[in-house]
Amino acid sequence: MNPSESDHRGGHLKRLPAEYYRGQAYVHWSMTMKDRKTGWLFPSLYYKYREILTHTMFRYGLCCPIYCCMPDHIHLLWVGILDGSEQRNAAKFFRTQMNGVLEKVGVQFQEQPYDRVLREEQRERTGFEDLVEYIARNPERANLVPADAYRHYRYTGRLMPGYPDLTPWQDNYGDLFWRIYASLRTNGLVRIYP
Repeated sequence: MNPSESDHRGGHLKRLPAEYYRGQAYVHWSMTMKDRKTGWLFPSLYYKYREILTHTMFRYGLCCPIYCCMPDHIHLLWVGILDGSEQRNAAKFFRTQMNGVLEKVGVQFQEQPYDRVLREEQRERTGFEDLVEYIARNPERANLVPADAYRHYRYTGRLMPGYPDLTPWQDNYGDLFWRIYASLRTNGLVRIYP
């Protein structure tokens, strides 16, 4: 069992040691709104969310193969690109920046996010793609879209630094993601384009 998934002590989730969140860590973050409050998910705030997520990914050397913004919570799958990537710091930065925006509409994140650090078998292609689909199907399970219409939910996407046209719904998304990720691992976040 992943300790970050269970053990509640003193009202806080127990976290794995810091090294589990560094470097090429794969972490599924769930960030819930305090008291499950809704009312924050509308187009202009969603665009601000994307801007903050973009800055977080570049600042901390991460990519986000998929996210899904739900009315009362957010799912994010973050993957470290750089050896110095630190997801706990990235999550703190992201939450601080988002809370500044959310408070304008009377919403805040609950005190602590929930996370699941992916084990080795979950990081392999099939396990990884299963998790991406699980996150993508959240609107379907919540009856926000009809069965098998999750690809049309407007608040699901991804953020790969430098690749704005990549979408999780492309037929070859899996292949493209892994090729781009390998390139980012090799070249970092700096690349000279012709």
